[in-house]
Amino acid sequence: MPSTVGGSRVPIQRNSLREQIAGALREEMMAGRLAAGRNFTVKEIAELYGVSATPAREALVDLSAQGLLWAEHHRGFTVPEFTWQDFLEIFESRTLLTDSSFRLLAARPSGYDWSRLPSLRRRAEAAARAARAGQLDVLVGCDRRFWQEAGALLGNRRSAEYLDWLRVQSWMFAAPFLRAAEDLRGLYWDRQHELVDRIEDRDVTGAHQVVNDYNLFTVRLLARLSGNPLESVAVLPLIATAVTAQPVSPSVPPKASAGPVVVEESAVGLGLVPLPRSLPPGRFGRPLLPGGPGAAGR
Repeated sequence: MPSTVGGSRVPIQRNSLREQIAGALREEMMAGRLAAGRNFTVKEIAELYGVSATPAREALVDLSAQGLLWAEHHRGFTVPEFTWQDFLEIFESRTLLTDSSFRLLAARPSGYDWSRLPSLRRRAEAAARAARAGQLDVLVGCDRRFWQEAGALLGNRRSAEYLDWLRVQSWMFAAPFLRAAEDLRGLYWDRQHELVDRIEDRDVTGAHQVVNDYNLFTVRLLARLSGNPLESVAVLPLIATAVTAQPVSPSVPPKASAGPVVVEESAVGLGLVPLPRSLPPGRFGRPLLPGGPGAAGR
């Protein structure tokens, strides 16, 4: 294991060991500390976190079912390599789902619990601080938790979970290029507070525009860092064009009179596993096969 992972034992809470281990490994991969092609066994992970083989194996199987690890018979588990083509598919899915969700949101009640705004703003401030300081290891967690919380605005748990799963893979693609940059300070997007402001103002169109700006910033940055052409991004016209002004539906209450609409507390931002464990491998993406696209150096 890398020194940042194996040098000292990572503390693990004794409740939900399966989720805790999966969450810790997921952030290691998102930050690029577990690099593409890294292979490890159940025994290594169990010893690293000081647990028995059972929760370690369950965590690895969960991550494999989500497409975040590649399981090799008798060889353990390998971190997959996401190519530019993989990223284009991930990014296109994110963009199309976000665009459709915001258009739907403008036409119906959001179901958003407005009492969550203080928590959302704290997460925005934490993510922005990490971005400005260039602290990649901190940023990956802060950024993911911010967007998980912001995803509650969509009022659709499945959409929010799917977007979270796609964002994890985006980070896995981006991390090696970001770690190779000499100075990350000010390199990453730090306008999270603007999205919170638009949400607080019940400005659906404004929130949509900020998210489009974020998506455009992301794809431009990664195209530049990875040396790939922007022309290959098929959905670029969708996010590069200003969002068409849409009147906010009367069903989205104005700020002054809006009362909290309680949603299920576990809907967004509290779970460590973005997709159900019962999800069959390949459900939301092509499987990682030896020699195929996305295989880790195979």
